[in-house]
Amino acid sequence: MGITVEHDFDLTALNTFGVSAIAQTYVRINDDADFPQAVSIANALAGYRGIFVLGGGSNVLFTQQYNGCVLHVDTKGMRELSDNVVEAMAGESWHRFVMWSLELGYCGLENLSLIYGTVGGAPIQNIGAYGVELREVFHSCDVISRETGEAKRLSADDCRFGYRDSFFKSFVGREWIVRRVRLRLSRSPALRLAYGDVRNELLAQGIIEATPMDVSRAVQAIRTRKLPDPVLLGNAGSFFKNPVIPAAQYDDLKLRYPDALHYPDHDGWVKVPAAWLIDQCGFKGERRGAAGVHAHHALVLVNHGGATGESLWVLAQEIIASVEAKFRITLEPEPLVL
Repeated sequence: MGITVEHDFDLTALNTFGVSAIAQTYVRINDDADFPQAVSIANALAGYRGIFVLGGGSNVLFTQQYNGCVLHVDTKGMRELSDNVVEAMAGESWHRFVMWSLELGYCGLENLSLIYGTVGGAPIQNIGAYGVELREVFHSCDVISRETGEAKRLSADDCRFGYRDSFFKSFVGREWIVRRVRLRLSRSPALRLAYGDVRNELLAQGIIEATPMDVSRAVQAIRTRKLPDPVLLGNAGSFFKNPVIPAAQYDDLKLRYPDALHYPDHDGWVKVPAAWLIDQCGFKGERRGAAGVHAHHALVLVNHGGATGESLWVLAQEIIASVEAKFRITLEPEPLVL
């Protein structure tokens, strides 16, 4: 049986912030066939406190002990299906999945290289980077109810994807645990190079006619240069979403701050880079003890060693208040804060 049960389990090694946290009970599953039994066990142990589903721990900030049951999804496996559809188990490494697909000759995921976390977390967050979002290639996923054990399949429409958002973040959607994810890729490259950083990186490498693998390597080089490796410096990547505001509000912002950056969004709305807002408030490289903001990227909160989840959250709230006061824009955290 691929199920492990522990009590008073230390989660420090299972979150990329590297903050200390204890789970009152912990259930790990590494065989997809055991999912129904694992959910049943976790429910029995959690009682009224509920289950928290943990994947790679790259999108969560623990601020205190979790007095319930943590269900750690650690299932692995990838395979090709028909019609350019590929499938991976929820606990599989996202980046490993991307590289596997590229090595098989598929394209579509190259801009999403080197994103930490698991495949199961990808549709929940509708992960995106360098002009590409998961929903563009999403086919379907298999899910199981954490309350009843019911299993079903969800289509892209069922998942109701939005910017860093999905059905899984709704009150009803939180009932469902992702078991497997399927994507429809292509063998005909349609490279997305609109982001200047990617194009400039390719040119710096002397690449004129890029392949999907070239784009992946360029994205990896950019991310490695800009973002700290959580193995070396605890972090969860981008801590805040880029706020989407009405175009009229942006016009007012532009009058007050002529160098304000933005990207077009849907009709009548624009996306403002959260990193620019935070940088303008002077937080890049700031520290509050062991909790800090990365020196090279204002969007990344870091644990310099020994920071608590609570201290990181206090710093995040200070940043939110400062941006609100200066720009009248409210930042939203990207990770789940417990």
